[in-house]
Amino acid sequence: MIERRFYNSMHELSAAFADFAASILRDALMQNNNVSLVVPGGQTPRDYLPALARQALPWERIYITLSDERWVETQADASNERLVRSYLLKDKAEKAHFIGLKTPHAHPSEALATVHERLCQLPRPFNLIVLGLGEDGHIASLFPGMPPDQDTPYLCQAAEPPFAPSSRISLALPVLASSCHIALVVTSLAKRQLLDRLINHPDPFIPFVQLVQQCQSPITIFETN
Repeated sequence: MIERRFYNSMHELSAAFADFAASILRDALMQNNNVSLVVPGGQTPRDYLPALARQALPWERIYITLSDERWVETQADASNERLVRSYLLKDKAEKAHFIGLKTPHAHPSEALATVHERLCQLPRPFNLIVLGLGEDGHIASLFPGMPPDQDTPYLCQAAEPPFAPSSRISLALPVLASSCHIALVVTSLAKRQLLDRLINHPDPFIPFVQLVQQCQSPITIFETN
């Protein structure tokens, strides 16, 4: 089930998203001792993650990880872990448990077993996964043309994105699809038009479409131009 919500500004979207995410997590905490939250990297989360960090939640019972990570040092500007530590793990949310994806391995393909073990520390299925949408339809670091590794024993997979300076590691598609709730944040007219096309004319080679086809849980899309 897909529900689309449009907002007139990023400020409105951020506030609504924070309320939505907090509600999902509160409901999950009523039935579980601990819950899990997966967030993306990139530029857009800098707008809405601080609003979530201000939510009054028992953050010490919330485990957070990333949907994907660039294979760079965690202090690098491009690091998604650095983004989360700067924009989410502060204010009320500083008590949350964070599980990063970057390891000392030279390449993410060498780190799959280690990262898998880390991800096994989080409550699963993940209670809420937050994703962005790339202009090519990619989600996390799953890009068009990448064969989904459906038979992997790991919760993650290595990725070599086209036209990107670094390798990446990503949660595997079946892991994303099996989450309890998915929130997608789409923040430009071009991406909203892409979303229209992918929903009305699904292309099975596009990761977003693959996610929708495999997912049995609600997908809530937060949109603004």
